[in-house]
Amino acid sequence: MKDVYLFSGFLGSGKTSMLTDVLRQLKEAGVRPAIIMNELGKLPFDSQAVDEDIPLKEMLEGCICCTGSEKTEAQIQTLLHEDNFDVLIIETTGAAHPVEALDAVYSPIFADQLCVKGIVTVTDSRLFLDRATLPVQMRSLFLEQIRHAHLLLANKMDLLTEAEQAQVVYEMQGINDHAFILQTTNGRVPLQLLQNMQATASAPHTAAPIGKLNLSTRLVTFTTPVTQEAFEDWVRNLPSTIYRMKGYVLVAGNSKPMLFQYAYGMVQWLPEYIKMTPQLVIIGENVNELTVPGCV
Repeated sequence: MKDVYLFSGFLGSGKTSMLTDVLRQLKEAGVRPAIIMNELGKLPFDSQAVDEDIPLKEMLEGCICCTGSEKTEAQIQTLLHEDNFDVLIIETTGAAHPVEALDAVYSPIFADQLCVKGIVTVTDSRLFLDRATLPVQMRSLFLEQIRHAHLLLANKMDLLTEAEQAQVVYEMQGINDHAFILQTTNGRVPLQLLQNMQATASAPHTAAPIGKLNLSTRLVTFTTPVTQEAFEDWVRNLPSTIYRMKGYVLVAGNSKPMLFQYAYGMVQWLPEYIKMTPQLVIIGENVNELTVPGCV
């Protein structure tokens, strides 16, 4: 399986500095990275920091978490087909919500080939302290990126006093009490810390070395058919912390699994004319505690 990391954080937080240093460490360790870089502008400024020998896919003028999700899937499939990398790094635009970015990356088509290690959110510590000055919608996204991180980099700590540094860590812990918080300058993060992350839920459940599994993914395989009615009854009783589901469900009376998607309490069923593997990807919190009908 290929390890996958999602790098999140606002524009100017230090994501590119972190990416450059992580690539250096991977190269020194003999690990081959590939990168999918998502930028909202027309010019790929950040990609100039990536060496030419590293497989790179760029997404310009689009968000990885909405209309760009199908393009992201296609790019990942291309990379997997070429099989010339060990680790995949997704650098999301600062406008991406972590849940939706994870959703775009984790397709049931290749979910069994990927191990999502987690979301690394880089934050500008000064901006964090001054977050009340941000527009409401921007501040909300800023806090969501922090809340859903598995590893938090409180970056630019060298610009703060000791009292301010302590305040940043204390307040971030109040927003996200499960993430490991690393105080950084220039986005420097030890490679070992990244490798110890574990956001893909496994069964039986084992605790992640960094914090507890919060926002995580789970891949289940259907062994027996279910009726649409029974499956939707199960969906209606899901906790609000299950954010996304997509995949192919074995439905009674159908010769081929049906495409199923779930988001924000809404479900969608579509007929599938190719016999796809009956697997479902679940994204949310405490996903291992779910008993999915039709699955072992």
